[in-house]
Amino acid sequence: MKFDIPAGARHILQTLNGAGFEAYLVGGCVRDLLRGVEPHDWDICTSALPEETEGCFAGQRIIETGLKHGTVTVLVEGEPYEITTYRTEGPYSDSRRPDYVRFVPELTEDLARRDFTMNAIAMDLDGNLRDPFGGADDIKAGLIRCVGKPDQRFQEDGLRVMRALRFAAVFGYEIEKCTARAVHENRAMLDRVAAERINAELRKLLVGQSIGDILRQYPDVFCQFWPQLGPLVTLEQHNPWHCWGCWEHTIRAVEAAPADVTLRLAMLLHDVGKPACKSTDEQGIDHFYGHPAVSAQMANEMLRALKFDNKTRERVALLVERHDAQPPPRSQVIRRWLNRLGPEAFFQLLEIKRADSMGQDPEKVRDRLAELDEIRAKAEQILAEKQCLTLKDLAVDGRDVIAAGIEPGPEVGRVLNGLLERVLNGEIPNERKTLLAAIHKT
Repeated sequence: MKFDIPAGARHILQTLNGAGFEAYLVGGCVRDLLRGVEPHDWDICTSALPEETEGCFAGQRIIETGLKHGTVTVLVEGEPYEITTYRTEGPYSDSRRPDYVRFVPELTEDLARRDFTMNAIAMDLDGNLRDPFGGADDIKAGLIRCVGKPDQRFQEDGLRVMRALRFAAVFGYEIEKCTARAVHENRAMLDRVAAERINAELRKLLVGQSIGDILRQYPDVFCQFWPQLGPLVTLEQHNPWHCWGCWEHTIRAVEAAPADVTLRLAMLLHDVGKPACKSTDEQGIDHFYGHPAVSAQMANEMLRALKFDNKTRERVALLVERHDAQPPPRSQVIRRWLNRLGPEAFFQLLEIKRADSMGQDPEKVRDRLAELDEIRAKAEQILAEKQCLTLKDLAVDGRDVIAAGIEPGPEVGRVLNGLLERVLNGEIPNERKTLLAAIHKT
């Protein structure tokens, strides 16, 4: 079978082969080619030692940052290609990087050190595969399987626990039985992984097509780095609005949210404060008064612990805090919300509220979903009509207020904000003449 390999990768393979060395595409690019997906990176392995690789590309731009581990990066027309000598690896004392590498002459030894079979396939220029661990068959079967002993693979680098879940969520694959058991048994290896690395995998995992299945099957893994989720997993909620426990509700809300990191994070964490806020009345109905504010505070702390950027962290906390608010579908109220949150956050909040409702009793939420559609339509109309939402939209400014006789200073701002309030409320139109006449009545 012929595959579309870029000219730069072909040039490198041909150059190494022409010099008498073995050279193959390897890893993720081969996996993606077999999946029918365009690869993002093109990695190459070779029997050539690093210095021999450099000799083959003398005169071309070379980056030597990976030489210690046998990697030479060659730039072809500005595109980087990593070329790594066949190698085996020593122990992983830091559970991330091998203490040392040893160069080997055989490709199979190199492939044996890799994490999953689908990432342990090599391909030559003609599309012929070297696949000693059955990775191509696992791709066809939609299986994620460790190379060799799963426990050993996960203990070498604890992040592989998250990588297994991420690949399963993004590709829609199943994790093979022995590998799945090892994921559960080795989840504590994540304690030795830097927060930034977990963050990077979690971002990709959350937007995967099968995120719901992964949350159902592996809650213990998520609780390993976010123990605050633990009480949520076992929380029952006997309430007319809910027909599922809190974890299943959370999962369904995550699945219903658009595949956006911020929105999926908000849904994963939107009820994390519920266990602390639970009360049961005399009729046996559970209530969770005040849980949005508690959840927002907890979400903020959890995201900070995983080193999320401030923008994401603050937006998620805002959405979690407001997720239970239900503005009525009246134009003046919607204008106020648009003013307070800004259009982007407002429409994200509508998505959050829709996803939250989709995780509740379907019979109960029909009217709420219809109302959300009405709110969205009115908000879109308000924006399309460029209605006044902020001070900069007002038909008058501070100079007009001063010209009307108001002393420069804080009073000018008070007057402008008063005018804006009246416009938002629909009391007066955003017309210059009307606003000038209203300055001394505000």
